[in-house]
Amino acid sequence: MSEVWPASADEASDITRLLIAFRNWVGVDLPDDDAFAASVARLAAEPTTEFLLGRDEAGAPPCGVCQLRFRHSIWTAAPDCWLEDLYVEDAARGRGVGRALVVLAFERATVRGARRIELDTNEHNHGAIALYEALGFSTSSKAHGALRGRDVFMGRRLP
Repeated sequence: MSEVWPASADEASDITRLLIAFRNWVGVDLPDDDAFAASVARLAAEPTTEFLLGRDEAGAPPCGVCQLRFRHSIWTAAPDCWLEDLYVEDAARGRGVGRALVVLAFERATVRGARRIELDTNEHNHGAIALYEALGFSTSSKAHGALRGRDVFMGRRLP
């Protein structure tokens, strides 16, 4: 049975370890480990960020992490929740940890008064997409008025 919880400040090393594993899983090597640790410490101190941890069996170390970021939205007149990162170690995948983390993310967002929760994932990450769709995510969380269709996540690197 999966167990999930809001992480505390003294769990920063587990959060960092899991986010570094996510970075490695994605296949990149930057930012370096020290930068990840510093970022986790910084974000954990911000009231607009929450980290969630999960494990697949009692007493085991955390094998999953979820990062939530909150900001006020003009369009909903309430907070928006951005599910920035969700990662579960390979050995624990398919055991309900990811699902339990997202369900807890819904609860945490609701407690904060959020009216929507959004995320992005790679189109080739079929497992993640299936999980998110099974939990009610769609490609049109921002559609309103005459605008219909799929939301498109876009970004640009800055120097």
